[in-house]
Amino acid sequence: MISILSRILIRDYQQYDNPEVREKYGVLSGSVGIFLNIVLFIIKFVAGMVSHSIAITADAFNNLSDAGSSVITLLGFKLSAAKPDPEHPFGHGRIEYVTGLVVSGIIVLMGVELLKDSISKIIHPEETIFSPLVLGILILSILVKLYMAFYNRSLAAKLDSAAMKATGTDSLSDSLATSIVLLSMVIGHYTSFHIDGYCGVIVAVIVIIAGLSAGKETMDPLLGQPPEPEFVQKIQDIVLSQEGIIGIHDLVVHNYGPARTMISLHAEVPANVDVLISHDIIDQTEHLLNEELQCEAVIHMDPVVTDDLRVDSLKRQMKTVVETWNQQASIHDFRVVFGNTHTNLIFDVVVPFSVKASETEIVETLQEMVSQQMGEEYFIVIDVDRIYV
Repeated sequence: MISILSRILIRDYQQYDNPEVREKYGVLSGSVGIFLNIVLFIIKFVAGMVSHSIAITADAFNNLSDAGSSVITLLGFKLSAAKPDPEHPFGHGRIEYVTGLVVSGIIVLMGVELLKDSISKIIHPEETIFSPLVLGILILSILVKLYMAFYNRSLAAKLDSAAMKATGTDSLSDSLATSIVLLSMVIGHYTSFHIDGYCGVIVAVIVIIAGLSAGKETMDPLLGQPPEPEFVQKIQDIVLSQEGIIGIHDLVVHNYGPARTMISLHAEVPANVDVLISHDIIDQTEHLLNEELQCEAVIHMDPVVTDDLRVDSLKRQMKTVVETWNQQASIHDFRVVFGNTHTNLIFDVVVPFSVKASETEIVETLQEMVSQQMGEEYFIVIDVDRIYV
C-alpha cells in the first residue's frame, strides 16, 4: 500500500536522499500508521471488553500509543525538514533522532503500565470469553502489524531514518505480543489454565524491551557514532583517485541528521609540488565529494616530503615500530629534524580506542622501543590521535 501511494503522491519517489522526498515519505508513513493503529485500537478494545481479557485490552492501548508515536514521527519529519537558520546553521535534521527517542520513551512507559495491569489480573483473575470474532480480530491485527513492521523497516533502510526504524521495531514487537495474547486465549479456551494475566506480563516485557532497544538505536546518532565503513571507503576512494593526493588521514564525519553530513579530513600532497597547484586539487576534491556524496567537505592540505631517501627510510622504520606495538595503530605527518647529537622524529600516531594507556604512557613505550630498535640518538615528538571512523 505504501509503495502504491508513494508512486502516486510523491514526485521523484526513488530519490531517497532528497530532503523533500524524505519529508513526504515520513508524512505518508506516519499518516498510514496513525490510521491503522487507531483502527486496531478500536476493534481490539471492543474485543477486550467482550472477552474480558486484560491481555487484549492492554494490547489495544498499546496500539493507541503507537498511533501517538506515529503522530510524533510525522511531526519529526516535518520539523527536521526545516531550512537552516541563524540559530541552527546546520539545519534541524537531528530532530528526527529526538522524535525517535520520544517514541521509544512512550513505548517503555506503555509497557510499564501494561505490566502493572497484568500483575493485577494475575492477583484478581477473571474468566475470559473465547469467540471466533475475537480470534479473527487478533489474527488480523498480527498480519497488519507485520505489514507495518515490514514497510517501516524497509523505508528506514532506504531513508536512513532512526525514527522510522524505531517505529518498525515497535510494530514487530506488537505482532509478537498479539501472538502471545492469541495463544493465551486458545490455551484458556481448550484447557483449565487461565494464563491471561501471565501472558499480559510477557506482552509488557516484550514492549519494554522493544522500547529500550529503539531508544538505544536513536540515542547512538545523538551521542555520536562512527560512520558506516562503506561510506568511509567511498570517501577514501574519491580522495585518493585525485592525481596529486598521495594519502589521507584525520578523517571525521559529522552527522547533523539524515542527508545532512559534513566531512573533514587531511590530504597529503608532495611537498615539492607548487602550493597553488595542490590547493587547486584540494578545491576540486571538495567539490567532487559534495557532488558524489551530497555532503559538505573541508580538506586540510598536508605537504609531505617524498624525495628524501633518508627520511623515507626512517619513516618505514618508525612505521614498523608502531605496528609492532599495536597492529591497528598508524602514523602520519612524519617529519625529521636532524642534529649533530640527536635526531627528532616528529609525527602523529593514530591509536584505536581499545588502547587504554594514557598519552604519556604511549609516548614512553614508543620511545623505549625506538631507542632499542633504531638507536638511542633518535627521539620522538608525537601527537596522539584517535580513530573516529
